[in-house]
Amino acid sequence: MKELLKDIRQCTICKEYLPLGPRPIVSAHPDAKIIIIGQAPGTSVHKTGIPWDDPSGKQLRKWLNVTEEIFYDETKIALMPMGFCYPGKGNSGDLPPRPECAPQWHQKLLDKMPNLQLVILIGMYSQKYYLKEKAKRTLTETVAEYKTYLPRYLPLPHPSPRNRFWLTKNPWFEKGVIPELQERVKTLI
Repeated sequence: MKELLKDIRQCTICKEYLPLGPRPIVSAHPDAKIIIIGQAPGTSVHKTGIPWDDPSGKQLRKWLNVTEEIFYDETKIALMPMGFCYPGKGNSGDLPPRPECAPQWHQKLLDKMPNLQLVILIGMYSQKYYLKEKAKRTLTETVAEYKTYLPRYLPLPHPSPRNRFWLTKNPWFEKGVIPELQERVKTLI
């Protein structure tokens, strides 16, 4: 695992497309029982090198009902984005995760974590990649059908502050999905 993480952190496969240069962000351990697969680091995370070290991470920890100490304990929770580096700015937020990372690194990393019991899929990119044809037409439909993917996968929207409108429009998420998420996380950590 240490060698693989070193290789990932030194990856430059898509460096020509990265406006801030490569800085792969990942946290994993063979003992982890939970993995959170997000989109890609933002500029704050790119600067610090700490996964989910931003307002989205704060909201995610709240959803999970875990402390920073537990969240960053890689023996409990692994953190792997679809794109390991900041992809750049687009018209309405950050660009999509670079497509090279997941095929290059994900399975190799997952193979080193035999104890994984819950894969939390944050956002449409991870949901489409991992759920494939089982993913619904929209993120909202996929998250609403979360029970379909349990016990292995649990799809979530992105916890970005920009998603306040989505959360307001979909109160069933915080009433139904969050308690289920918290219970599963509590059982595994």
